[in-house]
Amino acid sequence: MQRLSIGELSERSGVPHSALRYYESQGLLHSTRTDGGQRRYHRDALRRVGFVRVAQEVGLSLTEIREALSSLPDDHAPNEQDWERLATSWAPRIDHQIRVLERLRDRLVGCIGCGCLSLKVCRIVN
Repeated sequence: MQRLSIGELSERSGVPHSALRYYESQGLLHSTRTDGGQRRYHRDALRRVGFVRVAQEVGLSLTEIREALSSLPDDHAPNEQDWERLATSWAPRIDHQIRVLERLRDRLVGCIGCGCLSLKVCRIVN
């Protein structure tokens, strides 16, 4: 089975080498090493990198992402049901973030318009 070099993974995922090395140091990705010490990634690393990026956009911490990834199978590439289970578990969090952002948007218009510039009165801060 052909494995991806860090350069290939970086190019195909759009994630810089440095971020891939960081993800690996945080236990989010795993690689094997060649006799020359070069990293090699299984092809499912592409999906895992995509997962990490989306999870970060959702607002999950690296600890939460690591926990989610640890629930995926090690003996084969995650299937559609594995990914769907994880994505579904995020729905409440995403819904909450949407509500928070909508409240912020609605308050921001009023705050800028009132010109109070007071941390004691400001509806965004309070």
